[in-house]
Amino acid sequence: MFTRNRRLRSNASIRSLIQETQLTTNDFVLPMFVMEGDNKKEAISSMPGVFRQSLDLTVQQVKENYALGIKAINIYMKVSDNLKDNTGKEAWNPNGLMQTTIKAIKDAVPEVIIMPDVALDPYSIYGHDGIIKNGKVDNDSTLEALANMSVSLAEAGADIVAPSDMMDGRVLAIREALDEANYTDCGILSYAAKYASAFYGPFRSALDSAPVDSQDIPEDKKTYQMDFHNSREAITEVLDDVAEGADIIMIKPGMPYLDIVSKVREIITQPIAVYQVSGEYAMIKAAAQNGWLDNDKVLIESLTSIKRAGADMIFTYAAPEVAKLLNK
Repeated sequence: MFTRNRRLRSNASIRSLIQETQLTTNDFVLPMFVMEGDNKKEAISSMPGVFRQSLDLTVQQVKENYALGIKAINIYMKVSDNLKDNTGKEAWNPNGLMQTTIKAIKDAVPEVIIMPDVALDPYSIYGHDGIIKNGKVDNDSTLEALANMSVSLAEAGADIVAPSDMMDGRVLAIREALDEANYTDCGILSYAAKYASAFYGPFRSALDSAPVDSQDIPEDKKTYQMDFHNSREAITEVLDDVAEGADIIMIKPGMPYLDIVSKVREIITQPIAVYQVSGEYAMIKAAAQNGWLDNDKVLIESLTSIKRAGADMIFTYAAPEVAKLLNK
């Protein structure tokens, strides 16, 4: 006798009763791009529906999105060229755009969880996540800069700092710095398994943060971001960051790396975040604009697949439009 599995697929009601994975607005973290100025909004051509916005418009969008059920944001700064150098010191300027943005959002929507990015690439004249020394990204001198940045962001009101740089030992350095400054309640979401991926292109265009083209500067980020051919290496990275004090673990990109998400879910109890990155978002949007895919259905399916693989939260640029779909 064979099993009739289709009995439990016969109608929508029975399918909903046995549904294993459910996507809700509680799963979303919205990445946002902030720029200098007032009442300014610039479309990012490679990411339809996504904008760089001035602080006033950013605050208004946070309010609107919170009303939709989006309770967490991840913020990035479009830094003016005159503020960039090789130290990244603008990243811990108490009056910098990032710090001012955090304060303004907290004043307007105190309940929203703010997870600012911690990395030097938007602040670097070289477009790298760390300080350049002798033609290389210097790991250990970068740690102090990342710790300074994290403390500054916590002081501004960040709930969780999100180091995306992939320097070795940075979670421990940040945790010790936060604790020493009495920000023991500030969490760390560590980009533990961040791959050197070609899917980041639209994001780097949005922030003008790609490595500069110079013979004295590493041409890419492969000396610190992970090799996409590897999976066991991701386990090592994750366990190291957990041991150093990470509260949440990030795996990035999303759908092309769901095997990594599943493996990590099997070995840690900490929450897992997954980033549906700019290239993934852009591909869906481009295909939908050409009529090749159904935008709404593919967004829901792609995000559900990420959660099904083991994610507890998903960073996605599509959060507002998917929230509207789910709220229907």
